[in-house]
Amino acid sequence: MLLRPEEAWALLVFGHGAGAGMEHPFMQAVAERLGLHGVASFRYQFPYMEQGRKRPDHARRLTDTVRSAVANAHALAGDLPLIAGGKSMGGRMTSQAWAAEPLPAVAGLVFFGFPLHSPAKPGMERADHLSGVAIPMLFLQGTRDTLARMDLVGPLCERLGARATLHVVDGADHGFHVLKRSGRTDEEVLDELAGVTTRWMRHVLGRAN
Repeated sequence: MLLRPEEAWALLVFGHGAGAGMEHPFMQAVAERLGLHGVASFRYQFPYMEQGRKRPDHARRLTDTVRSAVANAHALAGDLPLIAGGKSMGGRMTSQAWAAEPLPAVAGLVFFGFPLHSPAKPGMERADHLSGVAIPMLFLQGTRDTLARMDLVGPLCERLGARATLHVVDGADHGFHVLKRSGRTDEEVLDELAGVTTRWMRHVLGRAN
């Protein structure tokens, strides 16, 4: 699904999470908000989701799908610089694909909730491949995310050095939902995510604000 505003200046190749496809409300909302900032988006479906299966494909098929999506996005909008990434699994598979072999024309990676570990087994093994990613990375992480404890995410980004930018969304869970008592709404969080992502992309791509 290609969403391209009239005055687009960049394109995000945007993969979905493990439990919901490219038409999930979060994916749609982020794509629409990025479009308001002049960022086009190319959403795509992993094979298992397209076929109606619940269990994700094996990692090689997922990363091959990422690579194919990047190629198709470039073919459709080759005049726009590319950023790639996604929600949860979509972001992690994008980084694994890049670590295995750099994705052509992709200038940076953005993670909407990097799934660092399972809820029951905190650890950093899922991020080992990030040491092989040589382009800028943006981590958008909620403080209530049970798949990425903040006391692990912070040290990870420090270890990655200047390549990593961490933006913490206070009170947000893995789906970027916030509690009513936070005084914020999910819509405000979505606006924040789009704004932060846009500013980071401008910096990475060397575009003036």
